[in-house]
Amino acid sequence: MSSATLSIDLDALAANWRALDRMTDGPTQTGAVVKADGYGLGTARVARTLAKAGARRFFVAVAEEGAAAREALGPGPQINVFAGHMAGDTDMIRDLDLTPMLNSVEQLTRHLETLPGHPFGVQLDSGMNRLGMEAGEWAAVAEIVMAAGPELLMSHLACADEPDHEMNARQLQTFVELTEGTGIPRSLAATGGILLGQDYHFELTRPGIGLYGGLPFEGARPVVRLSLPVIQLREVAAGEGVGYGNTWIAETDTIVATVAAGYADGLLRSLSNRATLWAGDVPCPLVGRVSMDLITVDVGHLPEAPEVLDILGPQQTIDDLGEAAGTIGYEVLTSLGPRYLRRYSGGGQ
Repeated sequence: MSSATLSIDLDALAANWRALDRMTDGPTQTGAVVKADGYGLGTARVARTLAKAGARRFFVAVAEEGAAAREALGPGPQINVFAGHMAGDTDMIRDLDLTPMLNSVEQLTRHLETLPGHPFGVQLDSGMNRLGMEAGEWAAVAEIVMAAGPELLMSHLACADEPDHEMNARQLQTFVELTEGTGIPRSLAATGGILLGQDYHFELTRPGIGLYGGLPFEGARPVVRLSLPVIQLREVAAGEGVGYGNTWIAETDTIVATVAAGYADGLLRSLSNRATLWAGDVPCPLVGRVSMDLITVDVGHLPEAPEVLDILGPQQTIDDLGEAAGTIGYEVLTSLGPRYLRRYSGGGQ
């Protein structure tokens, strides 16, 4: 086959959710973030697997993602929308029983006026300066919000992947000050916050990247393997260049494999001359520039010609590849393109 294969281990996904769930005490519920098409792995399969593992509260970025999650999950599980109640979303929120996390007085007004009695939560800004009501806004509307019966009060940590960062304790204190005594379930911790310990767990955690095998959850099981087919092999003599711009020149005679994937498939151009692919346990350097549909790999040291090379798998995680690209595992994972043949295993498939 000329299409690359993205293998997705749903048993590993479920195991990661259960491992993160075990890190919290009994009263704390563990949700699951399935935004960005289940971090690029397919909302339907991901959400159903996590529901089977025990998740009952899911989080998406926007209402349209909530529609995909509801289609996958059916009635029952709560689907929370981080972007809140945007203009034009009212019918979708009502018809699909989505729970918006209201981020402003404007959204609060819209929700209470158009969908009185419909479930909602509130996002508070505890210091990240991104989404959520600031302390002054919250003080002005808290009485109205409490009377309307919110499902959840939440905030988001800015530096949870750095356990010793002073911002974590500062945000925790602010969040407690804003929410203490309300009697409403609270959520502050995503994956990094779970790892910070019980003080950050409150009534609900909402792991994301850790479910999919990424840092900062070092104990996560790998969920994805990306195998790229070799289209052509060619002998390259010492002194010859490879790829656009001749940015790699062979120092000795070698064999170069042309492989079917490129930046149109989410292999970032910054990986040019920096990434490693794998033939089993043997590393093979990416040589030359990443182009739209193709990359080139030095395989002259292999004992036999490979049919496929792995760029993600047991030898190289999404975070390893992210480091080579000068980015993070999140971007690697969510950039994986639609041309990959996605093959699922486990999860009761």
